[in-house]
Amino acid sequence: MGLPLIRLRIAEISLIATQNITMRYGSRILFENVNTMFSPSRRYGLTGPNGSGKSTFMKIMSGELEPQIGIVQRPKKIGILSQDQFAFDNFRVIDTVIMGNRNLWAALQERDTLYAKAEMSDQEGIRVAELEGIVAEEDGYTAESDAAILLDGLGILEQLHDRKMSEIQGGQKVRVLLAQSLFGNPQALLLDEPTNYLDLQSIHWLENFLNDFKGTVIVISHDRYFLNNICTHIADIDYQTIIQYTGGYDDMVLQKTQIRSRIESENAQKEKKVAQLNEFISRFAAGTRSSQVNSRRKEVERLQPNELARSNIQRPYIKFDIEKPGGKYAIEFEGVKKGYKTPDGHLSVIKGFTGMVQRGEHIVLMGRNASGKSSLLNALLANGPSVTEKGLKLDAGKVKWGHETSIGYFAQDYRDSIPKGISMINWLWQFRPEASIEDIRGVLGQMLFSGEEGTKKTDILSGGEACRLMFCKLMLQKPNILVLDEPTNHLDLESVIALNMALQKYPGTLLLVTHDEDLIDEVATRTWHFTDKGVEDFNGSYAEYLKYTKQS
Repeated sequence: MGLPLIRLRIAEISLIATQNITMRYGSRILFENVNTMFSPSRRYGLTGPNGSGKSTFMKIMSGELEPQIGIVQRPKKIGILSQDQFAFDNFRVIDTVIMGNRNLWAALQERDTLYAKAEMSDQEGIRVAELEGIVAEEDGYTAESDAAILLDGLGILEQLHDRKMSEIQGGQKVRVLLAQSLFGNPQALLLDEPTNYLDLQSIHWLENFLNDFKGTVIVISHDRYFLNNICTHIADIDYQTIIQYTGGYDDMVLQKTQIRSRIESENAQKEKKVAQLNEFISRFAAGTRSSQVNSRRKEVERLQPNELARSNIQRPYIKFDIEKPGGKYAIEFEGVKKGYKTPDGHLSVIKGFTGMVQRGEHIVLMGRNASGKSSLLNALLANGPSVTEKGLKLDAGKVKWGHETSIGYFAQDYRDSIPKGISMINWLWQFRPEASIEDIRGVLGQMLFSGEEGTKKTDILSGGEACRLMFCKLMLQKPNILVLDEPTNHLDLESVIALNMALQKYPGTLLLVTHDEDLIDEVATRTWHFTDKGVEDFNGSYAEYLKYTKQS
């Protein structure tokens, strides 16, 4: 009888539950009277469009934010993915990971301070013994090796472990903070966009880790493939509440659609029946059949349609047209070399790549972070027609763009592409001066900027809004070549799906850097895989490429 009781206690400890959680901002309701439970050994995707309150709800569950109404039950040890990349700049990478176990880190710091004293009092000696007990209980004697295993799995090389956080790149910082959230055997994990800036190899490692994790997992992600691979349940924020569905993201969409379709069908049948009853009532209300009329009235009351709350999901409409098809060959290049600066000097990553891209090819650039994908795009675009971004440079080699080429470029650091202090409408106008105000507003509307939002200044846009504005620019340009470097990082799932569909239908040439496997699988007709030995050029779909790599 003892074992079931122990299991029950563990389950209760790692459970997360909310009771009557309500959050309002003025007249806007994010969610109201939310009662939901997140059970151990289950992995939940927290979904909903940008602005629906996903990050707010995550902060409430972690204790970072207090709800206006309601209470939260949570375990003592929660792993939380920090969104502040600069908070740990003064600490070593390995120490930043160990900080994920707050009790252990506090004990280590206090212990080391006491050991640094020339002499200790009896009371301090007793305290050191207590601290050693905490360190032992929290696996502190293997902390550095345990942290190193996490870092290695996420692609942070051993030579970086003793570096300060301020010395490593932004994408690497995100992976260190992810390792921090996973460190110290937490009972629950709250992960907000954990796959941002992760390469495919690191995403696969994370999927395996989470699938083996025994506690509660709640994750926000715009990566549909990732959610389908790890989630046992989806907690969807919609209709001003949270509704749970069994399965991955695609399962949730199917169930949600079926439920709404069923209710709409039932309502239609009820409305038809009510219309027939009301016709009978109006014909015989003044006659001798009063008992039958009263019976019909009661049936009308019983058949009131189920009230369908309005969904908060908004779906953007993305369509990339081309003005001119361009020449047979979109780009030819020979001996391209490109590198970037590191704390130790200059690192050459593209060491003489030669290739040719035909009109209409959709090429996906794949490989580990810092393997040279963005560096290659940087080199190819250095003399690209209609490219206005600055700082693009070719170190060596020749690049020739095709006849009547026009390029639409979405940079990984796209915020630098948008000048500050100008309205969205005025910024977009420069990319199609002949367009009418209705044309500009129409494109903005497609990307969910309604009414007077187009007059909003660019320097107050959120990351997601700036991202959507960049897609407005690309749709206005109508380029015959699209170069997209990590375009999904600040999009919600609805927008990622819309982008996926748009790229599948795009008739022009595409160069795409992404770690979204659905996007790769459904869009790519050719793959450039960046490895330690150089760029591997494979002509075929992603499924064909995976088959090829298994055979070779």
